[in-house]
Amino acid sequence: MPKTYGYIRVSTREQNEDRQRIALAEISVPPENIYIDKQSGKDFDRPAWRRLMRRIKRDDLLFVKSIDRLGRNYGEILETWRVLTKERGVDIAVLDMPLLDTRRGKDLMGTFLADIVLQVLSFVAENERENIRARQAEGISAAHARGVKFGRPIRPVPENFYELHQKWRDKEMSLRQAADACGLPKGTFYGKARKLENADGEERKIV
Repeated sequence: MPKTYGYIRVSTREQNEDRQRIALAEISVPPENIYIDKQSGKDFDRPAWRRLMRRIKRDDLLFVKSIDRLGRNYGEILETWRVLTKERGVDIAVLDMPLLDTRRGKDLMGTFLADIVLQVLSFVAENERENIRARQAEGISAAHARGVKFGRPIRPVPENFYELHQKWRDKEMSLRQAADACGLPKGTFYGKARKLENADGEERKIV
C-alpha cells in the first residue's frame, strides 16, 4: 500500500514548525511519517530529509507546505522535484499551491502544466529571497550611514590595563592574572594587548 509522508523544514533552530505541522495534521498525515529538520537551508545534507529519502518509495505521496521546503534555490527545487517524480515515481502535493499536485492529471497535459507552474513558482520564490537579502543589505548600509553600529559595544580599556599588560609581558603575571586584575575576560585582554602591540609597532615604523 502506498504511504503518505510529510516534510517540514525551518531555517533555524529558533523558528517554530507548528504552522507546517498543523497543516499536515489537517490532511491526516500520520505523525510517525512527518520528518522535521530544524537547521539552515544552506545545503540539503539534512538528517531528517535523508531518513525520509531512504523510506519513501514509488507511488508514495509526499506533502510539503510550500515549494521552498524542497530546496534552497530555483535549480535545487527543480532537481528535487525531477528526481522524486520522474526517477523515483513519488507523488508530491504542495499545500500552498493546489496546482502543484502530481495526483491531478496524470496525462501528458497535466504533467506539462504542473511543470510550468513549478518553474514559475520556483523562480518567484528564489527572486523573493534575493529581494529580501538586497533589502537587508540596503537597510544595513543606510544604518551605517546614520552612524548606527552593529554588534556588541567595544569595552573600554581599564585604567590599569597598560601597567598590567607590561607586567604580563615581563612575565611577572600570567595572562589569567592580568585579565582578572583588569576585570576583563582572558580573550578580551589578549585581543586588546595584541592591538596595542600592533599599534606600537606601526608607530615605530613611522618614526
